[in-house]
Amino acid sequence: MATQKKTQEEIRQENIEATVSSAQQFYNENKKTIWSVFAAVVIVGLGILGYYKFIWQPRVEEAMAQCYPCELNFQAEDWELALDGDDNTLGFAAVIDEYGTKAGTAVYLYAGICALRLERFEDAVDYLKKYSGEDPVMTARALGCLGDAYVGLEDYAAAAAAFRKAAAAADNDFAAAYLLKEGLALRESGKGAEALKCFESIKDKYPASIEAYDIDKFITSTEE
Repeated sequence: MATQKKTQEEIRQENIEATVSSAQQFYNENKKTIWSVFAAVVIVGLGILGYYKFIWQPRVEEAMAQCYPCELNFQAEDWELALDGDDNTLGFAAVIDEYGTKAGTAVYLYAGICALRLERFEDAVDYLKKYSGEDPVMTARALGCLGDAYVGLEDYAAAAAAFRKAAAAADNDFAAAYLLKEGLALRESGKGAEALKCFESIKDKYPASIEAYDIDKFITSTEE
């Protein structure tokens, strides 16, 4: 048994030595290539790090700084100044053109709402379709505003689809408002049966909502 164990150990050692020898031989034959690849990886990594630290991050900070007066004008409901800016400050439109999403995707929501308030519906659609956020309330609001913009363009089918998505994203009593708008848009597009389902859904699922108080009149007028 001892002899057999020794033989197994010797075989194992020989396999290890053969593997090390093969690796050493491979390295000796390809060391220039190996070191070239390693150097390239290091250079690329340093380049990415440098770009992020010295170019991307400063541009993000600059974009956020440019957005600040826009947001103040937005809060003051000065929609035109917030969107278009003036000789002293940029508006959301110019910030988007200059920085893109470096100021955050919310800039598209702000710009879209401003354009909607100014009844620049095509611009509103363009901005709002580019918004992407993770917060369900903000997502629902963006979709609801998109629906309002489509209503302004009298594209009621697209409006109904946007309101439907807004209601699904909201998933609370705010959904009732979007369902009501969906129903009205469907009714405008001649789809009374589908509109009726929206109104009945408000009555059944959201009886405590403000929209539910007068929903019977919408149901009755749609059934006629």
